[in-house]
Amino acid sequence: PYLIYVEVLECENFDTTNVPARIPENRIRSTRSVENLPECGITYEQRASSFTTVPNYDNDDEAWSVDDIGELQVELPELHTSSCDNISQFSVDSITSQESKEPVFIAAGDIRRRLSEQLAHTPTSFKRDPEDPSAVALKEPWQEKVRRIREGSPYGHLPNWRLLSMIVKCGDDLRQELLAFQVLKQLQAIWEQERVPLWIKPYKILVISADSGMIEPVVNAVSIHQVKKQSQLSLLDFFLQEHGQFTSEGFLTAQRNFVQSCAGYCLVCYLLQVKDRHNGNILLDAHGHIIHIDFGFILSSSPRNLGFETSAFKLTAEFVDVMGGIGGDMFNYFKMLMLQGLIAARKHMDKVVQIVEIMQQGSQLPCFHGSSTIRNLKERFHMNMTEEQLQVLIEQLVDGSMRSLTTKLYDGFQYLTNGIM
Repeated sequence: PYLIYVEVLECENFDTTNVPARIPENRIRSTRSVENLPECGITYEQRASSFTTVPNYDNDDEAWSVDDIGELQVELPELHTSSCDNISQFSVDSITSQESKEPVFIAAGDIRRRLSEQLAHTPTSFKRDPEDPSAVALKEPWQEKVRRIREGSPYGHLPNWRLLSMIVKCGDDLRQELLAFQVLKQLQAIWEQERVPLWIKPYKILVISADSGMIEPVVNAVSIHQVKKQSQLSLLDFFLQEHGQFTSEGFLTAQRNFVQSCAGYCLVCYLLQVKDRHNGNILLDAHGHIIHIDFGFILSSSPRNLGFETSAFKLTAEFVDVMGGIGGDMFNYFKMLMLQGLIAARKHMDKVVQIVEIMQQGSQLPCFHGSSTIRNLKERFHMNMTEEQLQVLIEQLVDGSMRSLTTKLYDGFQYLTNGIM
């Protein structure tokens, strides 16, 4: 596969729109400065330097007085939201509920501590690796990449300039990937409709022929294999390095994102029987979500048709550590989300099954090998179980996946044969 980046100019009518004149290469920078074009070149380090460092005090009274709080004004550098990430705006409504009129008191020291922790723990970059050159490119924040390429583009001054990325694959049948995308989109819509806070990221698939196509890349994400190889840290230690300490706002948000996405993909892997789940096929984005990719082995197919991976989904000890360990609040939240997600999915089982049935008609795809594919899929929704029985089932699936010997053996096999950590 090839990962490519394409500069495009959006227009209303492709046939009638004239091609704009390009800026000579030696005038790109001077023209940009004269026209005062939108910039998003403020890096994490520059953003951090825009805040004044607050000295450490023994207590909040020494750091803040009543007059200080009354006259406090925080000035942020003006960013062009047309080409940069929007700055979240916090209002009184976001702190206090409309239903509750009780005042909420936030200590000034707590504000100072959270700001300091947020600025101190910025995302790290990867070192160049000749064996895996894509790791550096994928770790670079997407907005930084867009800014960098736009600055050097002869068309970057135009307001309709955009940067698109895609993965071009040859020699692979992407119709199974397309099937997985359609099922994931349906599950995503079901969970949104039922107000279950599960998070998954379906990526678009364009099938060009029986052995070629294009895939939408997941930006701001790298594989867990790349994370472990580059950082030489456990997954939990990497979270602490990227998002701050256990009690920091950044870590707690990333941990919640991890739990919600892990629960969503565990259900996807169980319902579709997704196999080949090594750490090269599981991504981790900048916000803490995990994203499963490569759905080449689903339903009735498995690598070399051995059916080696017998666990319902991949749930390693490292995943559980990020959730706070067995018995922790976030781990219990993870199991509760899985239960709610399965209950919501089985209410709309027909919507999911219909997609698979349509794709099966006249298909020679390996995922439809055998006559029991659809029947087995329906059975995994457990329509005959009560909610109490489903809760017991979820406990059994989670416990079995954590203790799965085949998952550990398959990860070891991938490490020995392909170097995947």
